[in-house]
Parts: sequence; structure tokens; C-alpha cells
Amino acid sequence: MERLSVVDIIQFVLEVLLGITSLLLTLLILLHKGRGGGLSDMFGGGMSSALGSSGLAERNLNRFTVVLALVWFVAIVALGLITKFQGL
Repeated sequence: MERLSVVDIIQFVLEVLLGITSLLLTLLILLHKGRGGGLSDMFGGGMSSALGSSGLAERNLNRFTVVLALVWFVAIVALGLITKFQGL
């Protein structure tokens, strides 16, 4: 049985983190309120309704999306560096 190194464990954790953040980012981006003129109009996002999110909820959604995007980016860069230097 081959023993796992610390780098292998970190790589596995980063791959799982990348998968989870990718799915969450997709969902969060789809939750954003449409501004008109895009694909959101095709699915009824261009219609104004009283059920839209408030300003505070939209700001919090924006903040969470940006933080999650930064985590996603760091995971991709770290995986790229591990892959590049693993063969050395």
C-alpha cells in the first residue's frame, strides 16, 4: 500500500474545494438579480416585481460571491503550482 504524502493530501483537498466552490459560484451567480438586456430577460428576469431582493440582501449576495470567487481562484492557482512542481 502506497503511503500518501502531504502534497497528495493537499492536492485532494484543493480539488474537492474547487468542485464545491464551482457549484456554489454557479448557483450564486444565477441568484443575482438581472439588470436587463441579457439572458435574464429571456427567463422573465426583465419583469419588475415586488418579490425582488432588497438592497441589503443583494449587497450580501455580492460580497459572498466575490469571496467565493477569490477562494475558487486561489484553489486553481494552488493546484496549478502543485501540478507544475510535482514532477521536479
